[in-house]
Amino acid sequence: MLTLLNFLLTGLLGVLQDRVAAFDGLRLVDGDHECSGRVEILRFNQWGTVCDYGWDYREADVVCQELRCGLALSAHRGAAFGAGRGELWHVQCTGHESSLTDCTVFLRSSSYCTHENDVGVKCSGTLLMPTLTLLSPHTVFSPGEAVRFSCSVLPGHHLSDFHLYRHGVSTPLVTQRVDQSQIRVELTLTDLDTSHQGSYSCRYRVKGSSPSQLLSSPPSNGINITVVELLTPQHWYNTSTEAPAGSVIKGHSFNITCSTPQQYPGGSFQLRLIRTNGTVRQSLPALTPSVTFTFPSAQSSNEGYYYCLYRVQLGGRTFVSRESQPLPISIRDPDPVLSPMVISWLVSGLTFVVAVIIIVIVAKVLCHKEKKPSELERETRSCEENTYVALSINKL
Repeated sequence: MLTLLNFLLTGLLGVLQDRVAAFDGLRLVDGDHECSGRVEILRFNQWGTVCDYGWDYREADVVCQELRCGLALSAHRGAAFGAGRGELWHVQCTGHESSLTDCTVFLRSSSYCTHENDVGVKCSGTLLMPTLTLLSPHTVFSPGEAVRFSCSVLPGHHLSDFHLYRHGVSTPLVTQRVDQSQIRVELTLTDLDTSHQGSYSCRYRVKGSSPSQLLSSPPSNGINITVVELLTPQHWYNTSTEAPAGSVIKGHSFNITCSTPQQYPGGSFQLRLIRTNGTVRQSLPALTPSVTFTFPSAQSSNEGYYYCLYRVQLGGRTFVSRESQPLPISIRDPDPVLSPMVISWLVSGLTFVVAVIIIVIVAKVLCHKEKKPSELERETRSCEENTYVALSINKL
């Protein structure tokens, strides 16, 4: 009891005698690397050490963060990294300070704290950038597929978990917890859709001396993936106005247009015709959202069901859309009554007949006019005939 009282009194005297406002420097010595070792404080050009009374992860975290060494992996007591020299300091922190200067610091003037009580710390160090590797054989995917990544880091950290991020999104899309000794993990993103397209990177987190203390690594290299979603094309046809719906008049021209609102470089449209004696395909490059297949003269071989689809090659893979709904087209023989050629022939024939009739009528009229006797000729002829008849009677 007397010993404890003596310790408290001497500590209080130390506080009253020398309360530190700032340090000139902070370092870790005799450790495995620059972020581990005995904690030493520079004051008035003299390096001193820190007493281990009350020393735990809270103070250790402040030291690691001030030295830009990440989080404290462990807080050591009892001169774990050897005994130092110089003044002995006492430090009390909450764990939220950015520097030891912000903590309660005073000289330890007590025979119960010697350099055999020097503290040390082992920090996580500057976290190395992890490496992201694509395990899937390609970078272009269809909706519903999965993409597999591998995230790895060099050994030396007490790892907690790995995260997969998409650029522009703050929350991880995949999280995988690991054992402390594990340095590689597979991250799989399933059921892809177009919202997953973009650049991906991974991070890992390390555990501090407190379970609640986690430090995140810098992001890894980026890997881009593309999600190709091909919409079902639309199609329609055009032909002469006199053709009934769903039909094309034989010998007339017609065209079929395929269209899609979403395109990719190097795509093409394919038109497929299913008819009774087989299937016919033809393709045109998709230089615009719509392409037109032209048929200059419809024949019986053009009759059948037409389908449109869109095809594109990306990342060494071929993607094909669903086929459009069938477009039935029948080829009809031209209607003689309505045929322009027949009408032309009829008009020409009627014109000829009318012309002939007019010529005949005119000819008859002219001929009748030439043979008709004049009035004088008729009177003379009548008189002569009457006279002849009268003379003949007298003679009798």
